[in-house]
Amino acid sequence: MRVFVLTGAGVSAESGLGTFRDPGGIWERFDPMKLATPEAFAADPERVHDFYNMRRRDLLASRPNAAHEALAGLEAGLAARGGRLWLCTQNIDDLHERAGSAFVHHMHGELLKARCTACGAVHAWREDLALATPCPGCGRSGGMRPDVVWFGEMPVGLEAIEDAIAESDLFVAIGTSGSVWPAAGFVEIARGCGVRTAELNLEPSDNARMFDERRYGKASDVVPAFVDGIMSGSV
Repeated sequence: MRVFVLTGAGVSAESGLGTFRDPGGIWERFDPMKLATPEAFAADPERVHDFYNMRRRDLLASRPNAAHEALAGLEAGLAARGGRLWLCTQNIDDLHERAGSAFVHHMHGELLKARCTACGAVHAWREDLALATPCPGCGRSGGMRPDVVWFGEMPVGLEAIEDAIAESDLFVAIGTSGSVWPAAGFVEIARGCGVRTAELNLEPSDNARMFDERRYGKASDVVPAFVDGIMSGSV
């Protein structure tokens, strides 16, 4: 069995990382246009760095939850049977990897990496960034930024994502709002390819009606139960 899983902020919420568009979410408390665009970084890089430094510290203090662990188990279980899990996340955290997932496609980049806009090199990064931070590669200061996809930038590997969806038997969206494009359109791609679809979420997403199956509740409850169903053949 070939399974494509798309995860969003909801899968990491129980690990203490905030969601974005829920009441009280990150974008209700902070203006994304002032913190998560190339223009914002050009206008006030220190303010942008302060925001992502805070998020990086929060991430380093967090731990994977049962949903992350269940997906790592699904990857191993499918591989043992000759299948595969293609795990695509909108999240910039590394909780899937820390839970044991071997393959994770980060379509919005990774918070624990930094990119130099001067030389283009990407480096693993766990410390704070500042305007004065020099690039470990070229030594230049002023150009280091989080290696994340900001509003107005192209997500990573869209062609590979679409190919993986088309080659799957099951498409599962977990903890997503259904309002962020292009990820919100992945379920339509799956349906167009005849792939069965399922939504696992705390509550119905904006595009919930597009899914063949829907299960709602905490990710730490619904994801392990759904994974058990896949492995037992009841899903």
